Amino acid sequence: MAKPKSHFTCQSCGHQTAKWLGRCPECAAWGSLVEEAELSAASVHRPAWGSSGGATKPVLLHEVVGEDRARRLTGIAELDRVLGGGVVAGSLVLLGGDPGIGKSTLLLAALDRLSRDRPALYVTGEESLAQTRMRADRLEVMSKNLHLFAETDAEKILGAAEKLAPSALVVDSIQTMFLPELGSAPGSIGQVREVAGRLMAFAKKSGVPTFLVGHVTKEGSIAGPRVLEHMVDTVLYFEGERGHPFRILRAHKNRFGSTNEIGVFEMKGSGLREVPDPSALFLAERPKGQSGSVVTSTLNGTRPLLVEVQALVAPTGYGTARRTAMGVDGNRVALLAAVLEKKHGAQLVGCDIFVNVAGGMQLSEPASDLAVCAALVSSLQNKPIDAQTLILGEVGLAGEVRAVGNVEARLAEAAKMGFKRAVMPMASAQRLDEKRLEAIGVKDLSAALDLVLG
Repeated sequence: MAKPKSHFTCQSCGHQTAKWLGRCPECAAWGSLVEEAELSAASVHRPAWGSSGGATKPVLLHEVVGEDRARRLTGIAELDRVLGGGVVAGSLVLLGGDPGIGKSTLLLAALDRLSRDRPALYVTGEESLAQTRMRADRLEVMSKNLHLFAETDAEKILGAAEKLAPSALVVDSIQTMFLPELGSAPGSIGQVREVAGRLMAFAKKSGVPTFLVGHVTKEGSIAGPRVLEHMVDTVLYFEGERGHPFRILRAHKNRFGSTNEIGVFEMKGSGLREVPDPSALFLAERPKGQSGSVVTSTLNGTRPLLVEVQALVAPTGYGTARRTAMGVDGNRVALLAAVLEKKHGAQLVGCDIFVNVAGGMQLSEPASDLAVCAALVSSLQNKPIDAQTLILGEVGLAGEVRAVGNVEARLAEAAKMGFKRAVMPMASAQRLDEKRLEAIGVKDLSAALDLVLG
């Protein structure tokens, strides 16, 4: 009997070799090559949504009949917002995040609402049925149409899903699933790629929206081959600091909606709770009358959020001053500190600089530059800034304050939160059609700092 052929695949980059090597020649990872059996031509996966028998043929675009399927709401408004307005039939969604961040909790609560009128299937490869039931009791999942299946064999899972015809399918997690005909262990690149391909074929053929839970590596990316993120329709990441109650759901890829929307949740003892007004939550514990505290507005998709930027400037006790930033790019903070020294005359040499965004938010747009500068100078001079003043604007290397986008939405959110005035770029202030609060335009960094700090 002929010995089955095999090859060695790197579990980091997917490089394949005919023999085992201690170090991958492609990505230079040590001990990452794992032996995998080669698939025969009969067992190679073929998509199931094409024509039945024979080869498909090209068709004209205007002859294609579009699917007019309305999105289904999960009942969790923050999740629906990130998905683009609900779940699309036949979509394949990958949800990743750190261990214990709330991935399984979120999807179990979503299935509870999706299974009110039709059955739904939750496949768990990491917990027993009793353990899943304990979590469901804690979350008060009361649906009578929610089916549980503790299995890791992908063929059995697909057979059960075809027989049940669920309204939604959750596979928790993709790294625990395997196909018997593959000789590699669950979680290997070959297993993850092939299982995901068959689940995608099932979702496209049956129209069942399918959610995959993915493990993440220590670098923060989803474990497994990179092709996994290319295969799925939507990639969601659950973000949050360990020990911090707030969780942020962010779309990194979405074929059916925007990738700029975020959903905000708060972890409670009874599960995840939606935060419909995150600005009020982020500013609830803001200190009053303290230096180094500034409020700015950041835009995530169509949602403006008010966040607090905190700065601490203190004389260094070492030979080299420290520059530490959390929630904002450290290189950006170093750049702004250099602009303050050169254009405003702030004496930051010999001082440690610490910048933090309260609530675990990440500021990725340059509209928060002016707020970071104001917080640094406020801490340096030990002068508090008016608590009812919003500061926003991009700062250039010449010290100029540049315009930002969607100012009306940002000011509307600030007016709703009780702010009285906003210090902003002159170009943005001049384009305002309606001023819901006092908008003060500034042209350069020194004018803005003199205005808010006297």
